[in-house]
Amino acid sequence: MVASKQTAFALWITGLPASGKSTLTTALKTELARRGIDIAVLESDNLRKILTPHPRYDEAEREIFYQQMAYIGALLVEHGVPVIFDATANLRVYRSRARDQIQRFLEIYVDSPASVCTARDPKGIYRQAQEGGTATVPGVQALYEPPETADLIVHGDRENPVAAAQRVAELLEAKGYIRRI
Repeated sequence: MVASKQTAFALWITGLPASGKSTLTTALKTELARRGIDIAVLESDNLRKILTPHPRYDEAEREIFYQQMAYIGALLVEHGVPVIFDATANLRVYRSRARDQIQRFLEIYVDSPASVCTARDPKGIYRQAQEGGTATVPGVQALYEPPETADLIVHGDRENPVAAAQRVAELLEAKGYIRRI
């Protein structure tokens, strides 16, 4: 089912690398599909392959990348497509720009301790950072600014992703972005 413009909104799911953002996104996509909502997921690793095929992960490159990502999300929402941004976006300004462009916008913070993220490390980036193979990991060498006023906080280290996705859906209902079921 294609969403109407009246149901279009954006969720930015942020948190440290390996905090549980993608796990929450997957559970949320399933929860919203159960409610008849088809949502586009803008996942930073996949978009980087297209928008910055040789990423440096420095602040200049991140600035451009997150501007592009926010623009794509705003364009989709403008055309009636709900969006999930699955991206660390280590600086608040990156997420704030998206909020400024998208009227119906929520920021979801997946809060997980750095020690948990390091232990998970599915892509090996924390190991690479520790070994000196990269110098750009948010929360290690690069600054990560958690939201000051997240619309919802999910505890990625101890909260069930399905239950967390239901909490996000309840927030969407409370805001009037989706219908109650």
